[in-house]
Amino acid sequence: MADALSHAPLGEAPGLPTGMDLILRVAPMPADLNGNGDVFGGWIMAQVDMAGGILAAKVARGRAVTVAVNQFVFKQPVSVGDLLSFYGRIERIGTTSLSIHMEVWAERNPAAPVVVKVTEASLAFVAIDDHGRPRPVPRPA
Repeated sequence: MADALSHAPLGEAPGLPTGMDLILRVAPMPADLNGNGDVFGGWIMAQVDMAGGILAAKVARGRAVTVAVNQFVFKQPVSVGDLLSFYGRIERIGTTSLSIHMEVWAERNPAAPVVVKVTEASLAFVAIDDHGRPRPVPRPA
C-alpha cells in the first residue's frame, strides 16, 4: 500500500473515502497542540464545522449555519506533520435543512506513507436568508 500511496495524486490515495467530496485540506501547526502534544479536539471540530459549512453553502446556494452536531467521534490522535483531508457527503436535504456526514483522514509519514481515518461526524445545517431566517434549500435538478 505504501508504494501505491506514494504514487497516487494527493486526495486519491488508497483507503480514502469514495462517494464523498474533498472539501478542505489543512496541516495542523504547533499552536494547535494540547499539553500532551496532540492536536486539540476542538481545533479539529472547528475545521470539520468549516468544511461542513462550505458544503452546506454550496448545496444551499447561499448562507447556511450549523444548528447541531449530532455525532462526533475521534478515532485516532492527530499530530503536527499530519496532512488532514476533510471529506463530506450530503445525507439528507429537508425543506430548510441539510444533514452532512464528514470524515477526516490523515496522511502521515511521507517517507513511508500511511492514510488513516481520524475523525467522523454528523452535522445539521439550516439555510438562512439575509435576515437570518430559515429559507428553502433548492432541490437538485
